Amino acid sequence: MKAATIAGLAREGGVGVETIRYYQRRGLLETPARSGAGSGSGIRRYGADDLRRLRFIRKAQAGGFTLDEIAELLRLDAGEDRERAHQLATMRIAALDARIADLQSAREALGRLARACADTEGGGPCPIIAAFDGSGDQAL
Repeated sequence: MKAATIAGLAREGGVGVETIRYYQRRGLLETPARSGAGSGSGIRRYGADDLRRLRFIRKAQAGGFTLDEIAELLRLDAGEDRERAHQLATMRIAALDARIADLQSAREALGRLARACADTEGGGPCPIIAAFDGSGDQAL
């Protein structure tokens, strides 16, 4: 990637310009100096390293890391602290496992409600609606 404006970086990274600015305010991305003579004039230019960092941030978010954790990972990268990076990854895996267990439990409960709803002989209100409004026997 040759030098690009913030709009070009955003486009290449698959995010909006405001996302880039937010990451800059959070200290996740550097804000390059403006090119040209005089302070405040000129255009900021972003390079391949900025795009690499932006893509790292987005992939880490997709992996479930928070922006605070991503900031720490970026700091660790500079210091090559593999042990702490491993700890962060292990904690994230545990959080994902807990979330998966919650989702599986919710899926099973909804499956039971769907089967009960399909039972037209039972009569009365739909068990799915009753479960969501709190009036039913089965909980989600």
